[in-house]
Amino acid sequence: MLYYLFEYLDKILDVPGAGVFQYITFRSALALMLSLLLSTIYGKRIISFLQRQQVGETVRELGLAGQNEKAGTPTMGGLIIIFATLVPVILFAKLHNIYIVLLIVTTLWMGTIGFIDDYIKIFKKDKEGLKGIFKVVGQVGLGLIVGSVLYFHAGVTVRTDTSTSDVFKVPTETVITPAPIEEKSTATTIPFFKNNEFDYAELLAWTGEGYEKWAWLIFIPVVIFIITAVSNGANLTDGIDGLAAGTSAISVLALGIFTFVSGNIIFSNYLNIMYIPNSGEMTVFIAAFVGSLIGFLWYNSYPASVFMGDTGSLTIGGIIAVLAIAVRKEMLIPLLCGIFLVENLSVVLQVSYFKYTKKRFGEGRRIFLMSPLHHHYQKKGYHESKIVTRFWIVAIMLAILSIVTLKLR
Repeated sequence: MLYYLFEYLDKILDVPGAGVFQYITFRSALALMLSLLLSTIYGKRIISFLQRQQVGETVRELGLAGQNEKAGTPTMGGLIIIFATLVPVILFAKLHNIYIVLLIVTTLWMGTIGFIDDYIKIFKKDKEGLKGIFKVVGQVGLGLIVGSVLYFHAGVTVRTDTSTSDVFKVPTETVITPAPIEEKSTATTIPFFKNNEFDYAELLAWTGEGYEKWAWLIFIPVVIFIITAVSNGANLTDGIDGLAAGTSAISVLALGIFTFVSGNIIFSNYLNIMYIPNSGEMTVFIAAFVGSLIGFLWYNSYPASVFMGDTGSLTIGGIIAVLAIAVRKEMLIPLLCGIFLVENLSVVLQVSYFKYTKKRFGEGRRIFLMSPLHHHYQKKGYHESKIVTRFWIVAIMLAILSIVTLKLR
């Protein structure tokens, strides 16, 4: 809202200095600082409220060190993340930007699913929470909305011809050239390849002429799968103090770099990458989101004063998935969100191997001492602070490698 106020002050009243709000970097910095303040200052008040409402974590007996001490710790702390993200976004972002609208919808949608899940666990005394089928239906519903908007909305366009217009070249003569084309496309980026644009529509080329108009049959299911997988991956990663919030902040910060360069014609031209008009505005949202995650860590670091619950973890996963899809970097998710992937795989492998060995040998066997993977290391005797720190280090390495793909092809 402040963006529109200062735009009016600048263009209509010509107030000196008001034009600074036109800069994404300035508004992103303000969003980051405000979200940090909100999450650290008002976070304490939210935790106190949760304590008064007796919104405490019910801990299952898993035989892990320090587990019993966590019983009664307030959960639903994801409300801090949602609150500290949305307030700066509403104040500093362009609310008519389609990408910002999608991210706000994603935050509220996934936050609601997670809140219902936590509510059932706490107040209905049902440890299973919201039935898995309803979670999946909610994730699929969001995927349908995001996929349909990105495919059909007129404001979602790309330019893959940035190399043909040298914005750095000083013109020596008057030359009339055709305007660069911004077009609807289901193109995405394949990391580590030189000519690295891939169009999902090409998967339907075998159907004959006019196959492009049916690209939504591929694109929307892909969006649904990614949102479901990443949100569940973040949910599984939320198991020990500071793990999900810290690794997510690192991944989102890397996505912030991608959104900024992809939404800037100069940087996209220099890096020879896909230019996505208006996507740079997502940098403001990302700054607010990173600030809220770091502020949340103030209370979630070991020993945690609050847990994010599914209210936070499902929201985090949904936002990361939508950001990656919107900036056409979804194929980087296995690398960028490698921690989520490994945590997910550890559960899938553990359950599959247990069922297989039980059917074949009559007794279930395990690959890990416990899954998800962070519990395996806890069982091996590592302190959870050491596990979290090392997972953060791995996440930083993966984020750097992901950023390097901008030039490493």
